[in-house]
Amino acid sequence: MSSAIHAAEPIARNRLTYVNGVYRTAPRKASLAARLFPWLSYYPGLVRTIFRASAKARRSRYTDEDWSQSSLELLRGLERVGVRLEITGVEHLEQLESPCVIVGNHMGTLETAILPTIVQPFKPVTFVVKESLVTYPVFGHVMRSRQPIALSQTDARADLKKTLVEGTERLRRGISVIVFPQGRRTVVFDPAEFNTMGVKLAHRAGVPMVPLALKTDAWAIGKGLFMDFGRIDPKKPVHFAFGEPLWVKGRGTEEHRAVIEFIEGKLREWGHEDVKTGNNLS
Repeated sequence: MSSAIHAAEPIARNRLTYVNGVYRTAPRKASLAARLFPWLSYYPGLVRTIFRASAKARRSRYTDEDWSQSSLELLRGLERVGVRLEITGVEHLEQLESPCVIVGNHMGTLETAILPTIVQPFKPVTFVVKESLVTYPVFGHVMRSRQPIALSQTDARADLKKTLVEGTERLRRGISVIVFPQGRRTVVFDPAEFNTMGVKLAHRAGVPMVPLALKTDAWAIGKGLFMDFGRIDPKKPVHFAFGEPLWVKGRGTEEHRAVIEFIEGKLREWGHEDVKTGNNLS
C-alpha cells in the first residue's frame, strides 16, 4: 500500500472517545516506577513505536491509519505515566466539510506526537515542519511519508512561498495542514512572534482556518541533541482546544487577531501565565 495520504481513507482502528464533545483522560493510578521516573518509563515505548512506524514507512506501507494509531500509542503511553489530557472543540473539525488550515501555538514535541490521532480520524492532515525533521535518523522516514511542508527556517520569504505553493496543493487534494506560526517551540506565547503564514495559506487556498490553543508543557523541551526528549511532568495537565472555523476576508487582519485572542484566552483559562500582550497584525 502506498505511503501517500489519501483523503478518503477511513480510520478503522482504535480512536479517542469523546463524551459531549470532550475527551478527558480516565482516572487511573500510574505504576510506582512511572510515578518516580515518568520520563524513563515513557521513552522506551516511544522509541518502539517510532521504530515500528519507520520500518513500515521505509517499505512505503505506512498509511494514514497507521499514523493515527502510532500517535494514539504515544498518547496512551503518556496517560500510563500519569499525564492527564483534555481535548475540546473537535466538533469543529468533524462538522467542517472542507479541508482546513489549523493554526496554533507551539510549546513542544508533545503536540507533534499527539495531534495526528486527534485530527486524522476527522480529516487527512499533515504539518508544516522544520526541514531537519524529515532528515532525522529513523523518524525521518515516518515524517517524509506524511508529505509535510518542510521549511529551512533560514529564509522567511522562501519559506512563505513554499508554504503557499505546497500547502495549497495539499489542501486541494483534501489534506488539511497544521501550521505553527511561532516557528520555534516555546512555553511563552508572544503574539509578536505569531506570523500570518496560516492566514495567508487559508486565503490563497480558499479554505477556512481553525484556531488551535494548546498547553503541552508536561513534555518539557530538552537540551542540545536531546531537544525532543525533555522531562515528563504528570503534574501539568495537557490541553488542546479547537475553535470555530474562520473564513479569511481581505488581508485577514481580523481573523489573525481572532486566532491570537482565542489562544490567549484559553491559555489564561488553563492557568498558563506565560502570555505576552499585544497582537501582531503584519
